[in-house]
Amino acid sequence: MKRDQDEAQKRMGEGEPPIDEADLADIENELDSLEYPTTGADVIEAVGDEVVESVGGSYSAEELMPDTDTETFESPSEVRERIQRPTVAASMKRIVEAADSVSKGFGESQRDAYEKTLRELREIDAADDDEGVDVITDWVVERIHQKEKLPGSREVRKRAAKFCRANGYGVRNDEWLGA
Repeated sequence: MKRDQDEAQKRMGEGEPPIDEADLADIENELDSLEYPTTGADVIEAVGDEVVESVGGSYSAEELMPDTDTETFESPSEVRERIQRPTVAASMKRIVEAADSVSKGFGESQRDAYEKTLRELREIDAADDDEGVDVITDWVVERIHQKEKLPGSREVRKRAAKFCRANGYGVRNDEWLGA
């Protein structure tokens, strides 16, 4: 089945399919035992060593969840939703942890905007090994460390659009990345 998914994705150049709900069964039981709201650090403590399989490889929950007390989750389904897109989850983990090192994290709307930008990049750049996601994640983390503050979500979208256009991906002004 995994090989079929790998081949289908390569043929169609599609974005990363979400991890199947059935593959999260082991994590489900552990998540249900936590008291919500809960923190990323609590999730890692409970399920950090659990492994999920995706088209892109195997990931431990610890690789996908931020090890911080500043990011909270209201329910097991919110944790599942993050884990199901491992490329974006791993990138957001890096960003959240970097932000946590210079401030008390960031607001939910800004976090959501960062995540949406990475998802859009993932979909546009699906055939290129997530280069866009990696480039923008690296840029955001570097900016956080250099300036000791988070770049605005509009600035992140503009940087993502610049990357896309420089690499031959069309981004219209009326799209999310066309900021």
